[in-house]
Amino acid sequence: MEDHLNNLYDADFLIWVDRQVQLLRSRQFEQLDLQHLTDEIADMGAQLKRELHRRLELLLMHLLKYRYQPERISGSWRGTIREQRRRIQLLLKDAPSLATILDQILAESYNVARNKAADETGLSIDTFPACNPFSREQLLDPDYLPPSDPVSASAMPGN
Repeated sequence: MEDHLNNLYDADFLIWVDRQVQLLRSRQFEQLDLQHLTDEIADMGAQLKRELHRRLELLLMHLLKYRYQPERISGSWRGTIREQRRRIQLLLKDAPSLATILDQILAESYNVARNKAADETGLSIDTFPACNPFSREQLLDPDYLPPSDPVSASAMPGN
């Protein structure tokens, strides 16, 4: 039986999932593919954390671009900021325990966002603060947009 479940897991993941659900619902625990099932459940939590990382990176990158490249602000940037906040709120609603590690994930995400903002804007990495300048409240506030930084804007090439 175990070889059959392993083959099914490798051959067609969706069918494997459906089979595991059937076995759980019918309380046929002895037939479960426990090794793969355990791995998949563990991965579900990791996926939620990775999703929060991605959303925070996008949000932070766009907030940095908004603040330090004000002459290029677009509706697209505002839309991305709004959408990432909405999706972060959904993640926090679906998995409230993510809020307990939000600050840790935020610190890690900021460094990635800072580098991406420098890459996308062509501005020096030193243009952007080494530490996250946005509070948790500002990040999650659906109406918050950062003020533009006229010093960095005037130091840009072509100004």
